[in-house]
Amino acid sequence: MSKEKDWPLWEIFIRSRAGLNHKHVGSLHAADAEMAIENARDVYTRRNEGVSIWVVESKHVKASNPADEGALFEPADNKIYRHPTFYDLPDEVKHM
Repeated sequence: MSKEKDWPLWEIFIRSRAGLNHKHVGSLHAADAEMAIENARDVYTRRNEGVSIWVVESKHVKASNPADEGALFEPADNKIYRHPTFYDLPDEVKHM
């Protein structure tokens, strides 16, 4: 088996319960995806915090450049229908 320092870095996402989104909770090194899931379970869900675990090798995560914020996000500012913050939701609607 290879040395731990050669293991790739994995990004860990946990869904706390059904119906909610997966949230990034941290990173860890593991030899493969199965080991990353097992280690994530041990590290990030010790108190039954999760119902689902996603692992993504860090090298596959692509992100926008914060310097490009204006060009990337400004076109959506004039489309208020994409941001339904003016609707009143009944209490029966959860996790929205």
